[in-house]
Amino acid sequence: MRSARRHPLLVPALVCALAVLAVRPSDAEGDGGAGGAPGVSAEVARLHADAALAARRYAEGRQEAEAERARARLAEEQLDRQRREVAVLHQDLGRLARAQYRDGGGLPAAVRLVLAESPQELMRGQQVFTRANLAVGSAVGRSRRAESRLAADEARATAARRAVEQRTAELAAAKNAVERRLDEARGRLQGQVDASVAAGACRGAVRLDQPTARSTRAWVTPVETYELSAGFGSGGSRWAHGHTGQDFAVPIGTPVRAVGAGRVVRVSCGGAFGIEVVVRHDGGFCTQYAHLAAVTVDQGQRVAAGQWVGQSGTTGNSTGPHLHFEVRATPDLGSGVDPVPWLGARGVPLE
Repeated sequence: MRSARRHPLLVPALVCALAVLAVRPSDAEGDGGAGGAPGVSAEVARLHADAALAARRYAEGRQEAEAERARARLAEEQLDRQRREVAVLHQDLGRLARAQYRDGGGLPAAVRLVLAESPQELMRGQQVFTRANLAVGSAVGRSRRAESRLAADEARATAARRAVEQRTAELAAAKNAVERRLDEARGRLQGQVDASVAAGACRGAVRLDQPTARSTRAWVTPVETYELSAGFGSGGSRWAHGHTGQDFAVPIGTPVRAVGAGRVVRVSCGGAFGIEVVVRHDGGFCTQYAHLAAVTVDQGQRVAAGQWVGQSGTTGNSTGPHLHFEVRATPDLGSGVDPVPWLGARGVPLE
């Protein structure tokens, strides 16, 4: 058995090797993702897509409800006209009834026929009686048909309005339910990644089902939907020499995309940027995606424009969920340029 005295540097070397392994991304974790239990990152990605779909359907439902309200206003105007027509018909019936009463001298028309003194008077009375009955019958028929149409139209308008309101309420409930589940999953993901980073361990790339339709554009924004927050060069107590990138305010778990084709030259965790990915593009510039909650690529991997490289988070020197995006001349901090005009020059304006 060999003596440990003959290898005085063996123990320190092993300690250093273990420390390096503790902070580098581990391929053995596989589907677990950076700081997340197996399936959490995938759950967030799935719920993120579900929430986007639910929000789109709710917006479409709101548009349909507004269109139905416009149709309802027109229908109400038509119903008002029908109500006025029915009122006029009722007035006509009243005039006919009063006229019959006056012409009959207070006696029913049938009695007048019985009391006729000559065949001519009988014939005239019968003609008057027939015309009066026809007029009354026609007026009553018109009134009843108008009332029936009015009732049917009112019922249809009420049913259509209630159906749209119910559909909109159902879409709103579905949207709220998936957003609640997404918020819960985001909280679990960030809590687990915080614990992992605090322990000095980074897990490997998460294998997510990315959209099958890739971007046909050479350059894209790093996230699809966003609000711009801190910009390049802005001051703040958290930055010693000004802000070095452009921040995109997005919730935890938002898919982060490579802005252009290139190769992943760095995947790391810990430090001010938390979990980060750096991509070197074919033109020589590098882009950095920092404060992530998970990564979806491996170091050395080729990526296409629009391909997911991670999920946003709030790791490292971060006060809240966002993506910190940098454009650099080299992979290292200190060679950055303003990302907004850089992307704008490549046909990707930021608003």
